[in-house]
Amino acid sequence: MNALDIIHDEHRALGAVLQALGFVLDGIRDGRFEPDFALLAAMIEYITQVPDKLHHPKEDDYLFVKMRERIPAAAALLDQLEAEHAEGARRTAALRGALVHYQGIGPAVFAEFEAAARTYLAASWSHVNREETELLPLARTGLAAQDWAEIDAAFEANKSPWSGPAGEFRALFSRIVNMVPSPMGVGASAAARG
Repeated sequence: MNALDIIHDEHRALGAVLQALGFVLDGIRDGRFEPDFALLAAMIEYITQVPDKLHHPKEDDYLFVKMRERIPAAAALLDQLEAEHAEGARRTAALRGALVHYQGIGPAVFAEFEAAARTYLAASWSHVNREETELLPLARTGLAAQDWAEIDAAFEANKSPWSGPAGEFRALFSRIVNMVPSPMGVGASAAARG
């Protein structure tokens, strides 16, 4: 069941970026941080590349397929999670558009960007929680060893969520961590930059 460990790791990596995004939004709203559009774009790039293009398709195509075969009672949960995957991609696109609008117009539309980001954050936290508390325990008990062999192979191709299959996310994740102000990241605080 290596896939379970990989899924947990991917959830932790996404959670770190989500938590940092919330921290940055709070700082901008409260006037502690100036908007760092490169940082915000890097965060949106990470959530586009990792969950939307790497993590969710593997769940849909491997884990969910096996669970539908072996655990018919999971169908409603799987339907809901697949719908959330599709909606997550739409929310990411909306978030990207809201950032472009915010960057072009300026502080007057921060509230619009923040609303799009908070909607994305709330939906993502809810989704990860549902997978962690409902889906994964069900998969652990309901799938057989032979089911896990195929699922494991698919998820092992993901490599580390911190670096990606070909290491392409390592620089992006490091960039996010280095740009996010302390205490959430290692970047300079707004006071230190000013």
